[in-house]
Amino acid sequence: MAEKEIALLQKQREKLADKSFDLEAWKKQTTLFLHRIFGADHAIVRMITELKYDYSSWNLRDATGNEKSDDPVKMQADEILEAAILELESLGLPDPTSSADKVWELMEEELTGKQFKALKAIVESTKKNKLAKVQEVLGSMEKENLISILSRILIS
Repeated sequence: MAEKEIALLQKQREKLADKSFDLEAWKKQTTLFLHRIFGADHAIVRMITELKYDYSSWNLRDATGNEKSDDPVKMQADEILEAAILELESLGLPDPTSSADKVWELMEEELTGKQFKALKAIVESTKKNKLAKVQEVLGSMEKENLISILSRILIS
């Protein structure tokens, strides 16, 4: 199980109660931990990065009443971390996908079946002139296709 990761997230939950709580600093630290545990694309990471205080006039007016005694952003952060901990307890750590696997997934989406099979065969072969053959296959592709592939790799 993921005891170390759960303990780390529990510490982040405890920091929500600190008197000198700084949301932005807490978010940065928590995001670093969540990136390592779940990966940058996980929904929990996005939810933490999107946390912010709402200073609109409606929200400020509602906050002056007595019905809200707890900080809604801290409550939301606590719920998100609780969900992350429950996910780790029930499902364990996510399977790490290597960046090479991710690149191949993106390549498969952008290339035709024939192009993808040709590149895969070249890369997996034991021949010495792999680079030249890969360049040959990629050189036969349209510029827009290559730009799309490279863009998707960089963004992911």
